[in-house]
Amino acid sequence: MIQHLFGMLTKPSATWRTVAAMPEKSRNVLVLYPCIMAVFPAIAWYYGTSHVGWTVGSYNEAIRLTTASAFQISILFYLVMVAAVAAIGFFIHWMSDTYGADSTIAKGIVIAGLTATPLFVTGLVGFYPTLWLDLLIGVAAVSWSVYLMYLGIPIVMNIPEERGFLFSSAVLAIALVILVCIMVVSILAWEYGAAPAFTDA
Repeated sequence: MIQHLFGMLTKPSATWRTVAAMPEKSRNVLVLYPCIMAVFPAIAWYYGTSHVGWTVGSYNEAIRLTTASAFQISILFYLVMVAAVAAIGFFIHWMSDTYGADSTIAKGIVIAGLTATPLFVTGLVGFYPTLWLDLLIGVAAVSWSVYLMYLGIPIVMNIPEERGFLFSSAVLAIALVILVCIMVVSILAWEYGAAPAFTDA
């Protein structure tokens, strides 16, 4: 799996072709890829929010979460990342017939998981939470993920680039809807018991 991680960051076209050429059983193992990769940003943000903290405006003292609160939120963060990838993967499979592609749910999840590689990697900025830096890196990661999706779907699904462009655009729209759903669920979770608790230390 490590080769796919570096491949998506350095030579994505060749990596997508490698994934497309893999036997189905071997490719299905990559369903575990997002489950493993999502651990790293969850750990990073747990440590960064509970041990390092962040500052707001001219307020110089670092704001931190309690370790219990940070742990709870990090677990939820991990579950949401995995669930989001699985949901996008399901919709990739669900829409495949429309665009003349042969797919399985596992293939959809593999595409979604590999596409999210930049987001998993840049999630490591959570070790040192700095708002402007995290936003800057986050925008770059999202841009690279979108590029990976538009590049990878036609290759793995074995469809023409023009049809792949439309397919990828539909997947991007679904991803945005899922993002809005995550924000709504986050607000509800904060309202009903998962609100952050800050430390006085």
